[in-house]
This record gives sequence, C-alpha cells and structure tokens, in this order.
Amino acid sequence: MEPQYPAHWEADVVLADGGTAHLRPIRPEDADLLRSFYSRLSDQSIYFRFFGPRPRLSDREVTWFTTVDYVDRVALIATLGAEMVAVVRYDRVADQEAEVAFLVEDAHQGRGVASVLMEHLRAAARERGITTFVADVLPSNSRMTAFFRQAGYTARSRFADGVVRMTLDLAATETSREVTMAREHRAEARSIERLLTPSSVVVIGAGREAGGIGQTVLRNLLGADFNGPVYPVHREVRAVAGVRAYKSVSAIDEDVDLAVVAVPADSVLDVVEECARKGVKGLIVVSSGFGETGAAGRERQDELVRIARAHGLRVVGPNCLGIANTDPAVRLNATLAARLPGRGRVGFFSQSGALGTALLQRVAQRGMGISTFVSAGNRADVSGNDLLQYWEEDPATDVILLYLESLGNPRKFARLARRTSRVKPIVVVKSGGMTQGVPVGHAAPELRLPDSALTALFEQAGVIRVDDLTRLFDVAQLLAYQPLPAGRRVGVVSNSDALALLAVDACLAAGLEPSPAANLGARAGAADYRRALAELRDQVDAVVAIYMPPVPGNAAEVAAELVRAATESGKPLLATFEGRLGMPEELRAAGEADTATGPAKGSVPSYPAPEEAVRALAHVVRYACGRERAPAAPSRPDGIDTAGARTLVAEAIASGPAGEIDAAGLLARYGVEVWPAVAAASPDEAEAAAEKLGWPVALRSADPQVAHRAGAVRLGLAGADDVRRAFEELSGLLGPGVRLAVQRMAPQPAVGVVVRAVDDPDFGAVVSFGLGDATARLLGDEAYRLAPLTARDAAGLVRSVRAAPLLFGGHGYPPVAVPALTDLLLRVGVLADELPGVTRLDLDPVLVSADGVYVLGARAAVRPPISPRPDHGPRRLR
Repeated sequence: MEPQYPAHWEADVVLADGGTAHLRPIRPEDADLLRSFYSRLSDQSIYFRFFGPRPRLSDREVTWFTTVDYVDRVALIATLGAEMVAVVRYDRVADQEAEVAFLVEDAHQGRGVASVLMEHLRAAARERGITTFVADVLPSNSRMTAFFRQAGYTARSRFADGVVRMTLDLAATETSREVTMAREHRAEARSIERLLTPSSVVVIGAGREAGGIGQTVLRNLLGADFNGPVYPVHREVRAVAGVRAYKSVSAIDEDVDLAVVAVPADSVLDVVEECARKGVKGLIVVSSGFGETGAAGRERQDELVRIARAHGLRVVGPNCLGIANTDPAVRLNATLAARLPGRGRVGFFSQSGALGTALLQRVAQRGMGISTFVSAGNRADVSGNDLLQYWEEDPATDVILLYLESLGNPRKFARLARRTSRVKPIVVVKSGGMTQGVPVGHAAPELRLPDSALTALFEQAGVIRVDDLTRLFDVAQLLAYQPLPAGRRVGVVSNSDALALLAVDACLAAGLEPSPAANLGARAGAADYRRALAELRDQVDAVVAIYMPPVPGNAAEVAAELVRAATESGKPLLATFEGRLGMPEELRAAGEADTATGPAKGSVPSYPAPEEAVRALAHVVRYACGRERAPAAPSRPDGIDTAGARTLVAEAIASGPAGEIDAAGLLARYGVEVWPAVAAASPDEAEAAAEKLGWPVALRSADPQVAHRAGAVRLGLAGADDVRRAFEELSGLLGPGVRLAVQRMAPQPAVGVVVRAVDDPDFGAVVSFGLGDATARLLGDEAYRLAPLTARDAAGLVRSVRAAPLLFGGHGYPPVAVPALTDLLLRVGVLADELPGVTRLDLDPVLVSADGVYVLGARAAVRPPISPRPDHGPRRLR
C-alpha cells in the first residue's frame, strides 16, 4: 500500500531573521527540487553531510531520498518560493531510535532553518513512537555539534572511528521548552521589526485621483517625512503627488523593504508574486474584498497568505488601516490616517481598520503619544500575539494597548501576555463579549467558552481588561505618564466637598482605601495644594487631586504645583483639572521639546470627573499589586500516577472513538476519591445497599442532571423504614424510568460545589469552579482558569465566584475546608493538563464541609486527542 502523506505535518514558520518559510514532508515528485537544491550546496556542506566529496546525486540516490514511508523513514523540507532550501530526515535504526541528518543551503544557514526543522522532525518522530535521535558528526563540524547541544534536549556524545556520535533524548525538558519559546520570541519580534522599520516603501496602486486609497497612503508617508525613499507604482501615470511613479515593482532599481498594496482585490495576488520576486520583506494590504465579502473572498485571502509566507513575507491585513512608527529615525505613516499622535511610549494594536482612524484621533485629542501602531484588519497573518513578542523588548514602548475583535490563539496569547505583563502593562478592549462572535473575514475561530472565561484568562495573565475604548485610554494615560502605585491607599485633595465625596465613594466601591478627603475650599490656591499634598505624601500610595474653581483662579500655578508634587513624590498623581480630559499642556512635566514629541514622564493625566479618575486608578492598582507578587510555577500535589492514568485513557479510547471512561478510577490516579454510589431498582435493593455502605445514607437520582431538580434528593436516612419511604417518594416524583442510587452521607453542614475541566479547542485545558445550588447555576456564577494551576490560581478560583463568602463563614454559614478544596482543584488541573484525551470531566456533586472535601459524583468523556493542542507542539503560524 502506498504510504499516506501526513498533511498535518505541513506548516508555515517564522525564521530567526523574521522571514518565513514553508515546511512539509518530502514527496517523490520533489526529485528535481532536490537536484537543484544539491547543485547549490558548497563542497564543505556536502563533505560535512556525507563525510566525503559527492559532486552530484545519482538517480538511485535521489529516488531513495525522496521516497519515504512517513513512519520509519521521514524527511521534511523547507521551501522558499519554488526552491528547497533545507532538508532534515530520520531513518529508524531500532524500535525507538532513529538516525537523523540535516542539510541547509549555504545561503540560508544562520537563519534558524535547522532549529525549526528539528522541532518539527522531533514532533513527527514522537508521533511515530521514536524517543531517541542519534547523529554522526565530523569533529570539524563545530556548528552541528553546537546545534545539537543547544537544542535543549538531553544530549550525550562520544568519539569513535573518527566521528562524534551525538545521542538526543527527545523527551521535552524545561530547557528545551525555554529554548523553543526563546527562538519563537526572537523570530516573531524580528518579523514585526522588519515591518515597522523599513528603509524604503513602495505604494502599489497610488493613482492620480485625490482621495484614492493608494494616493492617500502615499501622501501620508510623504507628510510624515519618512526617512527613506518612497516609490509610487502605477501602470499609467508618470508621477503621483509630485513623486516619480514606476509601472511595476520590478522596474524600481533599488531594493524595497515594505510594500503597501492598494489595488483591487482580484489583482492583489499578482502583486504579491511580483513583490516576492523583487525581494520585498513585508506587505501592508489595505485593499478590501477578501474574507469580509464571503467564501470567495476568504479563499482569496487564504491564498494571499499562502503565497506571501511561501516567499518569506509577513502580511498586515488585508482590509486594514496600515502601520505607523513615530521614531524620529523612521517617521513611518503607512496608514490611511492623515493625523498621527506625537511620539510617546504607548504601542497600539487595533484589529479594526474602520475604527483605527477614530482611535488614533482619540489618542491625539488627549495629547498622548504613541511609539508604534498596527491595524491588522482581517488579521489573516500578523496578529496581536506577534505584536506582543515585539513590544515586550521594544525600548520605545512602555505600555501596550490592544483593541481585539477576535483571538486566533487564546492559549498563546495567555502565555505571551503573562510574560510581558511582568515588565509592561497590557490594556485590552475585547469586543463581542455578549455574543462571542467573530467579525466576518477574520482568520480566527468563534470562541466556545463564555466571555467570563476570557476575562479569567486575561486576569490570570496579568492583563488589564476594560469595558470600552474610553476606559482604555483613561487607563493608558495614567500608565504611560505616572509610576505604578505601591498599594491601595488613596489620598483625595479637592476644592469641592461634593466632588471629594464622589471620589471617596468611588474609591470604596473599587476596593481602594481612601483616607479622609482634604477639602481645601473653593478659593484654594497653589499654596493650599502644596501644603495638603506634602501632608499626604507619606500616608498614601496615590493621590487624586481635584481642581474645579467656581470662579476663574490661577489655574497655571495650581497645575505647576500638581506636577511638582507628582515628580517629587514618586507616587502616581492624577487629577480632575477644570473638567479637562487627557494631558493638558499645563499638567505636562518638563522635558518635552515640543508637542510633536508628546508629554514627558511625570506629566499628570486629567479626567472630566473624579469617578473616572478613580476607575482608571483602580485598574492600575490591581495590576500593580499582581505584578508585585513573585511568579509561581504550577503546583503538583503528591500521590499522582500519570502513567497509570494515561493507560486508562488509552484503553478507553481504544475501545471506541469517543465515550465515557471510569471517572472514579481515573481520579484515583490523581489522589481523588469518589465516594461509591450503589444503584437500586427496588426498596429492597436500596435497603441492602444502605446496610453495606453504612448508615446514615442519602438517596438520589443516579442521573446527575435529574439530581439537580428540587426535591430530588433525600438526606440523612438512618434506617430501613426511612430508605423505603424515600424510595417510594422519589420513584413517584421522578417517574419509574429514573434510576436511583444510594450513597453514604457526607458530614454536615456542607456546601455543594461543582468542579469541571474541559479540553477546549481554542484555550486548551481549562478548569472551572462554582457552587452547586440552583441559584448559582441559573446565574452562571462560575470561575475559570487555564490548566495547570498554580496555588494562587486555585485560590483565585475559589474566591472569584460571587457566592464565595458562603465558603468563608459568610451569611451564617460555617467556614469550610478551603485548603482541601484548593488541593482538589490543583489535582484536577494537573489531570486536565496531562491528559488531552479527556475532553470533559465533571465532579458533581462535591460537598465541602469544615472537615474536608467529598466527591460524590464524577463523569468523564474521552476521545483521541487533537494534536497539537493550542500553543503546544513545534513552532508554526496559524
């Protein structure tokens, strides 16, 4: 039988220099590709691969190398355009061992091709049951020996018969994961850097019509005084906006880094091909007519991305506003927005093209500055995750703003955001919270979990999520220009009793700790503010200053006093200053040369009302307190038998494509006991079961869904008569077809809770927690965290539900064993993370008393795992 081609091994990848390549298994029809590739290799590369000269490959060798079975003999190639640039292969030499070899074209060595090929070959080998790679390397081939040692896997080497034999254990290690993530970070950051710092730009489709898309982008580039040549391309005109035009990209004599494409959608693919031949490094496609128009447009959009990536290009768009970089060394405005904010410390990503112009105007109206801006439009390629990789280490960016309409890889977003938010705040507006819908045309799935799960993901990652765009900028202007607060203590200084009271009330509502407001009176001047601010300096962590004089006063002197106090105290100070919004000139710290550079650090942000100032401050306080906590590793309780659990899951999957598994047996491998329940079809059987289990007992429906009905459980049955009477009552209430079960009574009083885990296609393993009563279920009072959990995550789950006070002694309830509950959550989190074949796990009901946790019911479903999980496996572009 002919070997089946493993199409799921194909992938687009980002290389170390920011370019892209396509990886796929080799095929017999690649014979000519291989010959051409081999003809471009240097003698040294051939010598290192074959340990001797080999000017050409024979037809027999070409057939051998290109014909594989994708099981015992596997080869992956990297292609760029129509050429093969690298190949890696393994040949099985024992049951779990294979010999591996690499060959990278000389012109592409040092671009990280070998490292990403190694990741994909390892994944393929693990899929085929191979656990070890061996490779024979010449001692003089130092680059290859260093490559194997730096891969992060457990490596051993020995010298024999003139070669160094390297042995690699393919089991993932913490080091190998760190190496992979570091390479991904550098590559994706570099790919964005290439887009944002071009040396030259071509605008394709820049015509003579004023107001046309192409000419608008061209004029904006010229108006920003881009620090490099700009080339208009139009087939019919000789000049656009006073600049010489070219008939095609290929007609330009000089190199071109960035192309802005503004031609009709049906011409874009031809333009991309031409840009690829020219050696353009990145594309900004502002043209519409793609995924947002329907199935045909989506097909065109997918082809656009395929062609671009195959030739080494990243794509922003299509249907986007463009990109901008305010760095004086670049001065790039490749957008449709004529007016950009000045230079600042805020990086801004927006998926919406139509909204992007309005957002930039809002930033400018507030007097804020930006470092860089990217509008992704349909986000067919470049996404917010790519920008996080870039901004994390961009020295020009201190604050990251994201307007998201969809999430292509929520799991990866959480990982990147968790790391980035440790050093730079991330503020997000996510639209579609009520519908969880995805805009037409976006290359992203519709999320299946509720919006509360997404909120929890953001919280777990240290991201500041706000409800709307106004609050996005409210928070941003505080983060960008004032230091982070050290705690929750807030001082309020005001010349209005009423406004001070509003500020204090807002602080209390937001969980802050306001000190008594300092009311200076309606005629307060600079000296009064100086004295009040000095008295507060050592007593609070932040100050809200309110200046709303009933008659005109010396506002400039008060403003100067606020800026001085903010600068000297090193603590955040924000104001309601004459009801103004943004960064007024009077409240700007010294340091900016002119308005084009934006406010300097230490400038005081102003809000129209004190409640708005406090809301922004509350977001920043929560972020600052979270960042101060040391990062924690996922917790792994004792008594876990992962190997035994995996055997159970494999056996259950082998018995059928999908179905239920013995949840009690599975949980036992993770140190969780499920109390036995004995089915009873008659009063006699119920009595016998109670005698066996021990009195007192409970009688309930064996169907968890029916058991939630009011009156469907009988508790504290202490004798035979009780059991028989309860059986007759429930049979009459629930109907003859409902199965009943007898179970030993758990200690009382107790609170019922529900613990669940799902393997979500987008988020990966997710653990949820809520109370089990009918009110909590109806209200959807449920909290979520990504698995595996840290001890802090588990504690946060318990405390995040609105009914959490019932677990801590609130409303007359006795406090329960919360440590035992968090231990259960940790164990479920480990299970969910380690067993991707378990698609759903429900622990319901679970009772928590003062003495411990009692799992009274559990169900689990399995299916063959979808590989790889989100953000697992080798690096690849979605």
